[in-house]
Amino acid sequence: MEAAATIITAVVILCWLQFSSVECHWRLRNPRQPNQTEASTRPQGTLLQSNDKLQDRFYRNTCPQAENIIAKSVYDAVLVQPGLAAGLIRLHFHDCFVNGCDASILLDTTPSGEPVEKTSRANVFASQIFKYIDRLKADIERECPGVVSCADILAYATREAVKEEGLPYYLVPGGRRDGLSSSASNVAGNIPSPNESLKNMTQIFLTKGLSIEDMVVLFGAHSIGHTRCRSLFKRLYNYSSTQAQDPSMDFAHSLYLKGLCPKAGPLLQEVIDKVMVPLEPITPSRLDTLYYTQLLKGEGVLQSDQALTNNPTTNEIVKRFSQNPLEWGARFTNAMINLGKVDVLTGQEGEIRRNCRAVN
Repeated sequence: MEAAATIITAVVILCWLQFSSVECHWRLRNPRQPNQTEASTRPQGTLLQSNDKLQDRFYRNTCPQAENIIAKSVYDAVLVQPGLAAGLIRLHFHDCFVNGCDASILLDTTPSGEPVEKTSRANVFASQIFKYIDRLKADIERECPGVVSCADILAYATREAVKEEGLPYYLVPGGRRDGLSSSASNVAGNIPSPNESLKNMTQIFLTKGLSIEDMVVLFGAHSIGHTRCRSLFKRLYNYSSTQAQDPSMDFAHSLYLKGLCPKAGPLLQEVIDKVMVPLEPITPSRLDTLYYTQLLKGEGVLQSDQALTNNPTTNEIVKRFSQNPLEWGARFTNAMINLGKVDVLTGQEGEIRRNCRAVN
């Protein structure tokens, strides 16, 4: 034991001598990643299996440091901007569910001139995330100009965000190409709203090739991050023509939310609308299964979250994950791999953008 402790201490000292303390911490937390010959221990996804054009270690010959550059960048960024991790996961989801995982959400303009996805109200959360992706793309371009797509950068960065929030490293296949079009009109009907019904959410996920279990698993990303009060007002004050408040809410929880998001006059309401509410207040910066425990007590923040308990099938999945955090963690990383395969462009489709905000 003493010999092992001595060796560990020596490794730490050597690391600090060679690198800054932050970089040393990152390197010790990110040991050698498996090479292309090492098999993933994750279950196979449901999309693009035997003829999948995406490949693990896709840039091993053309830009071998790409994934390491992204990993260190995300680690450093999350230290100073804790909300970045939740934002990256959400941004990747919003990109993949509208037009596929093609980085169309990053475009400022397109040749058509129509409003782009990022101008949709559903993406108002992402202004700082867009700027971060710009910096990350610039780092990659300095290393390997014109090689790594914006879509792959977003997918790899999301994997690192998941890891920084407490779940294990997993392989993300690469080879996505960047899309040439983006339309704000495509967002509605593809991104579940905060008040979406379970029926509509299920249909959205199924049309993307994802299962009902994938849906429940991925909603667990709401164990981190925040929402704005304006997303809660319908549920708290205008639920239906006969009920002011969602009856599925725990009473004490409703009082807590109303305290954060009170009903006010027109002048003050605009300010209250922008107040941020944690989606899971106990561990708001860690991906875990407290989110599911919260739902079972009627303490979901969003109406769309609580809806998962309104159906026997999804409610049983919620119960299972609340009791089995290790199973949920494994299924979440696998579901993220499946998400990253939705309607991808590969081969000669699309392009490799030089600037993520504009087509070449």
